[in-house]
Amino acid sequence: MQAIGFTKHLPITNEESLMAFNLPSPKPKPHDLCVQVTAVSVNPVDVGVRKGGRGQSKTPRILGWDAVGIVTGIGNAVTLFKPGDRVFYVGDFKRPGSNSEYQLVDERIVAKAPQNLTDAQAAAMPLTALTAWEALFEKLHIDFED
Repeated sequence: MQAIGFTKHLPITNEESLMAFNLPSPKPKPHDLCVQVTAVSVNPVDVGVRKGGRGQSKTPRILGWDAVGIVTGIGNAVTLFKPGDRVFYVGDFKRPGSNSEYQLVDERIVAKAPQNLTDAQAAAMPLTALTAWEALFEKLHIDFED
């Protein structure tokens, strides 16, 4: 599978700051969805992770947290989705990101993608919508039940 990432924290102007890698196709664990990624967005988290840090890693760090795609495989404990479902999500810092052909993501942090949005539109939503939700309901304590 093709993926884009980095092994060295370099200035973005350096032609090796982001590289294409061939990686093995991921195999789902019990609650995982294997998603064929159809769209991603770039946000400040991607920029900060790529830019921050020092040194070189032995394995590529694959960026990308916001994604839309089609479920192609499921783990043996998955109950919320099935192959063929169109989904969107914010990934997990502890796992490879969405800048790849396929990504494993825990079904418990995934939702069905809105049918009235294109892949590009839906990919722009997850992290920004989560940030807005946290600001309104966790920081400002707005009660949405009234």
